[in-house]
Amino acid sequence: MLTDTHAHLASTQFTDEVPALVARAREAGVTRIICVGTTLEDAPRVLKIAETHDEVFATVGIHPCDADTVQDESFVEELRRFAQHPKVVGLGEIGLDYYHKPPERFTLEQWKVQQAMVLKAQLELASELRLNVVLHNRESLEDLTAQVFPYSDRLRAVFHCFTGSITDATPIIERGHLVSFTGNVTYKKADAIQETARNLPEDAFMVETDCPYLAPMPYRGKRNEPACVANTAAFIAGLRGVDADALGERMSETARKFFVPAAK
Repeated sequence: MLTDTHAHLASTQFTDEVPALVARAREAGVTRIICVGTTLEDAPRVLKIAETHDEVFATVGIHPCDADTVQDESFVEELRRFAQHPKVVGLGEIGLDYYHKPPERFTLEQWKVQQAMVLKAQLELASELRLNVVLHNRESLEDLTAQVFPYSDRLRAVFHCFTGSITDATPIIERGHLVSFTGNVTYKKADAIQETARNLPEDAFMVETDCPYLAPMPYRGKRNEPACVANTAAFIAGLRGVDADALGERMSETARKFFVPAAK
């Protein structure tokens, strides 16, 4: 049993292919897929996919690179309506991204302020609805943890596609949050990520594809899909010297406890 905790099934790279993707995932032992939203525009597509497939659940949110698609916090009411769908099990993908250049009308500092506003509004909504959150971090870990940690008594977060060291991960785990590993943990020069995956407590991490991106070995450079999460899970099991099926069950149980619908 495996859970792909982060899949972009609404991507245009998967147009008309989702039923086949879900079928291949099932054959690979993937029994649950979390379909992640990134904008208000793609939320209806994400929800439709979740409605259509029993194995698929959804998160909705505004990605930091799409923070310019909203002007102020008025977007929260539309997001609230999506978040109360019965198959929504978290808010995400939300967070901070300092790697990509800001849109033309923003200076770097203005862009950071805009991202922070959008993130804070979504953390407040998640706290209100008692939904956990899926976090994007790109060269922003210090600022991201500064915004998220004050909510640690009200929600949990998963730092998806985690590439940090065990030193980076420790304060995250100590506050009850999680990290999640993608296919890049299988790459030859991923020593730091592998060291983190090897040494974290077994209930502190999950596994994901982030498909269609970051396919694990031996598929690196090809389009990723949920079935490939089995390769990543098996690789991490090898790093830790444990049975792959047992680790998959443990990570799926962690995901089951983390991804739950909004409180009624």
